Amino acid sequence: MTGRLPRSYLYVPGNAPDKLAKALTRGADALIVDLEDAVPPGAKDAARRSVADWLRSAPETGGAELWVRINGGEAGHADVRALAGLPALTGLVIAKTEDAAQVAAVAALLADLGDVTTRLMPLLETAGAILDVREIARAPRVHRLQIGEVDLAADAGLDPGPDESELAFARTMTVMASAATGLHPPVGPVSTITSDPDALAASTDRVRRQGFVGRACIHPAQIPVVHTAFTPSSEEIAQAKDVLARYEAATATGSGVVLDAGGRLIDPAVIRLARRTLATAAPGRPAP
Repeated sequence: MTGRLPRSYLYVPGNAPDKLAKALTRGADALIVDLEDAVPPGAKDAARRSVADWLRSAPETGGAELWVRINGGEAGHADVRALAGLPALTGLVIAKTEDAAQVAAVAALLADLGDVTTRLMPLLETAGAILDVREIARAPRVHRLQIGEVDLAADAGLDPGPDESELAFARTMTVMASAATGLHPPVGPVSTITSDPDALAASTDRVRRQGFVGRACIHPAQIPVVHTAFTPSSEEIAQAKDVLARYEAATATGSGVVLDAGGRLIDPAVIRLARRTLATAAPGRPAP
């Protein structure tokens, strides 16, 4: 897995043209334009057209990825028909993904519409989705997974405390399924903390240590905190580059044993972590 992984995914209502117009100025690495929860049932058609028109305008993204969260069921299929094939679209977030068949149906519809590039990001928001997460991860076109903890907690009857330990099982299942199926690490869950940077930083650092890369945001004020948590330091970047250079040099000479600067064995897991570090440290990103 190579290339830059977004550190932040900012949710933007699909039925709020003023917010959509400003979204690319907020500094997020990726946007998720929402056609689901943010849009009332009677406004779905208008929002769908508005979002499609915005994507057709080929906005200057500054390198930001553009995702759209679609509805479930027939409303979601209408979303796909409106958005398929638009060049600016990075992918679709599938709200309330229940199983792999739901993802496969979206992938098949995209293919029928001649779209061969749009990626999929299942959003896991129910107990059933967590228990079926490995099969969902294996579904066609899945790029990354994302976990929706507000709905998940309600569905499972959880009452998360400040340390969020009640959600650890679901988070671990999502991370492990991603690793087992060769996906990029999953996107961290939304936090409702918008006015306490220290609390958000503690929560986001926990998410990072649990194996997520990047986090979904619901307010622009969350973006700097999330970026700090997921931007490697200069020292971490240098160490990752050194590990990969040593590995490549050893591979070129046919050596079976590779050691880092401290004399520790460099195994495949160390290589994966080094590549993950560099994937969130693309050129032009200042290290804190």
